[in-house]
Amino acid sequence: MTKGEMESVEVFTSEGKGRGLKAQKEFLPGDVIFAEPAYAAVVFDSLTHVVCHTCFKRQERLHRCGQCKFAHYCDRTCQRAAWLNHKNECSAIKKHGKAPTENIRLAARIMWKIEREGSGLSEGCLVSIDDLQNHVDNFGEEEKKELHADVQSFLEFWPPQSQQFGMQYISHVFGVISCNGFTLSDQRGLQAVGVGIFPNLCQVNHDCWPNCTVIFNNGKIELRALSKISPGDELSVSYVDFLNVSEERRKQLKKQYYFDCACEHCKKQVKDDLMLAVKQGESKPSAETVKEVVQFSKDTLEKINKARIEGLYHEVVKMCRECLKKQEPVLGDTNIYLLRILSIASEVLSYLQMFEEAADYAKKMVDGYMKIYHPNNAQLGMAVMRAGVTHWHAGLIEAGHGLICKAYAILLITHGPSHPITKDLEVMRVQTEMELRMFQQNEFMYYKMREAALKNQKIQVMPEPSNETSPGLFHKKE
Repeated sequence: MTKGEMESVEVFTSEGKGRGLKAQKEFLPGDVIFAEPAYAAVVFDSLTHVVCHTCFKRQERLHRCGQCKFAHYCDRTCQRAAWLNHKNECSAIKKHGKAPTENIRLAARIMWKIEREGSGLSEGCLVSIDDLQNHVDNFGEEEKKELHADVQSFLEFWPPQSQQFGMQYISHVFGVISCNGFTLSDQRGLQAVGVGIFPNLCQVNHDCWPNCTVIFNNGKIELRALSKISPGDELSVSYVDFLNVSEERRKQLKKQYYFDCACEHCKKQVKDDLMLAVKQGESKPSAETVKEVVQFSKDTLEKINKARIEGLYHEVVKMCRECLKKQEPVLGDTNIYLLRILSIASEVLSYLQMFEEAADYAKKMVDGYMKIYHPNNAQLGMAVMRAGVTHWHAGLIEAGHGLICKAYAILLITHGPSHPITKDLEVMRVQTEMELRMFQQNEFMYYKMREAALKNQKIQVMPEPSNETSPGLFHKKE
């Protein structure tokens, strides 16, 4: 954080929440409140060969560290930038014989930084690592076993010549990682690729309907305003996806972050009625029918997850169609079980290049999302973008351009104009605007030119569907 950014926020005691951050000046939607580099960060174990260990970009070919053979970088510039944080790690990996898990590597990086700089306030930090909450006392039996295993693995990896830390302090660091680890995404914001600790971000409390969002952009996290924030207002972000009823969100927050959510949307169960909506009117289904369809939806979602993991996408489509046939006469258009199936169906059908059917489902999904999500929600923006691209590929240029413009307006606020995904969207917006003009001037000629273009060049294949629709905010070890 720069001096100006530090002066724009203040650590304070938030009523009922403990420590929090409040604004010291006014912010408007899209303003960056602060940008913070990671105190320490690592790439996920499963992606160490395909993601740069400095900038966290996915690359086809990466340079490998010649000494430990473990760390990978975009180029020499990234490798040199990483050396301060990698030097001790490099030596320890060579001595240990292999790299430990991401949790151990992150803890080690934190403690090597403490060894270099001390455990007090680092430059640009409003709080120290020592002052971050660890919630170790709230851990259940399984979590305590995992903590003990992590501490033992850490002690086996930690070099004897490095500063030695007590068991209690090592446990504190692992507790901090468990409760405060922030998910790092790739350069386009589409895949979770690593985890880092950002002390200032850790001070921002949760609200299910927050006034801020967090985006990983160009090696830093940015805390961005979603709505007008006045001086003295508490800053908040959502730790979980809003697309769940208040009871389920509260259970998730209690399990993962050990607090009872008391936000207005949970206390008053705001929008729960929309998320559980059923068909109204003369054909209103019975409570028993609704219960049966909801249970069928839950069972289908479990089967779909297994099929997606195995790459059985045609089977996924078949299950989605069957489920939608049962849902549509019973569930309302904002019901979360209907929306989840619509989301999966549109994504998988797009991947299979069955764009017209995908576009129909995507439109219904977006219509439901718009009634539930905050208008400046990042996940809403990404969903609208996907729907726009699907319509564009389906040749539905008017609807496609409209959705891409809507998504662009949202992402300008949530991601900002410099984020790679916003830049990509701007290119798409210009392209679809040009095609729309052509369509409006001569519809017949537009489709002829489109047909000719498709014969010469296949439509770009959509990315393979993932079980993770978008990276979550905080990384919780499962």
